Amino acid sequence: MPYLAVSFIISLYGIYPSQSGGNASESFMAEIRLVAFNFAPGGWALCDGQQMAINQNQALFSLLGTTYGGNGQTTFGLPDFRGRAPVHVGRGHILGERGGEESHTLTINEMPSHSHAPMGSTNKADTSTPDKNVFGTTAASSYHTTADTVLNSQAVTMVGGSQPHFNMQPSTTLNFITALQGIFPSPN
Repeated sequence: MPYLAVSFIISLYGIYPSQSGGNASESFMAEIRLVAFNFAPGGWALCDGQQMAINQNQALFSLLGTTYGGNGQTTFGLPDFRGRAPVHVGRGHILGERGGEESHTLTINEMPSHSHAPMGSTNKADTSTPDKNVFGTTAASSYHTTADTVLNSQAVTMVGGSQPHFNMQPSTTLNFITALQGIFPSPN
């Protein structure tokens, strides 16, 4: 599943949300929220990876830097959650890291070790029906009911279509937005 590593926090102290749902002045700058509407309200921006001008957003740049893109001279990027799920920083994930995939084609190294050895019998064939039987030795019939030897590995052809499989958990699509203004967070 595609992901983007971000930091999750829980408020120990805070401002109780207002009846109107709050505004940017009650939010931390760079705070991310999920919303069910299709736009970013004033003071917020969609988390769609857009590039922002550093000279117009210096405080926000001081928090994000080039973690989510940009050249660090004139632009920086906002997080891009399009088609991605958030992952908390830690256990090998660093802030801004992107990973995962929507679909995946297994490689030979990812498949469990197994074989498809064709089976045969050194006994004389006793049936002409291949269903649930194996090759036997020369006779009027071609198959024998029990296997006791392995045929050459090239006797079986390759199978499978090498097609990718869907790799995403069930989901509901919402918008991630980030505060462009607000309380500058203190690490204390």
